[in-house]
Amino acid sequence: SDPLISHGRHFGRTVFALCNFPSLLTNGILRLEQMEDTPLEDLSTDERREHRIFEHLLDSYPGLLERLQNGSEEELIHVGELIGKGAAGARGDDTKTLKSAVLDWISPKGAAIQPPLHRNSKIDHGFNHELTGSLLCPAGLDWKDPEYVSVYWHTHGEMSVCGDQWPIFLYANYTYDADDPWCGLLRNCLLVSAYKHIFTSPSSVDKEPKATRPGNARLHGMNAVTIASIAYIATQVRFALSSSSVFSRTDTTTDSETFYQSP
Repeated sequence: SDPLISHGRHFGRTVFALCNFPSLLTNGILRLEQMEDTPLEDLSTDERREHRIFEHLLDSYPGLLERLQNGSEEELIHVGELIGKGAAGARGDDTKTLKSAVLDWISPKGAAIQPPLHRNSKIDHGFNHELTGSLLCPAGLDWKDPEYVSVYWHTHGEMSVCGDQWPIFLYANYTYDADDPWCGLLRNCLLVSAYKHIFTSPSSVDKEPKATRPGNARLHGMNAVTIASIAYIATQVRFALSSSSVFSRTDTTTDSETFYQSP
């Protein structure tokens, strides 16, 4: 396949996942011309953020800038679509493999989840189940508190939790300290397992990797963890625990895009 697709797979996992790449490239090229007269500091916060992603993409793929500047508008859109195809493909593959793996990791040692959680359907996941609901519960709130349930329960029987409300599964030992909300954040063993599953190999989660093929990290020369890759894994685990069946940027139930971009 086109090397841009492979690059898009890694870029989506480690730099920015939820992106319209043709628009990113189009806006980036226009902004380069604009910045000849307007400094980056004068742009809006969103524009500066988008431009940093654009520059990171250029730096990570030698010759891309020249290809975009010398090519037609159709070529620019085509390049963006190839990168986007890679990012979306990787996200879809990871969503599929983590759906079942996460259930194994949250199962009590030596026991089965009760009541059982279906592996082929997510209708009983999320806030419809005691275990997954407790893991998705926003930090600082008590899942077992009836008042909490009444506040967040929709009339349609769905829990409504905004993407910027961090769930307890992000914290080490599922423990949140209201006086020090950064303590233990993003240090939960569930995230570590998912990270290994995606970036080294599924077999590396419990033991030394035995995969015959190189993992995604080695395949792309990745030798350090990026902030964006942690956010990506957290978003994937959160979706795996949820009851939503299709990953979508615009899904208001999971609000994945807000969660992924939350500080």
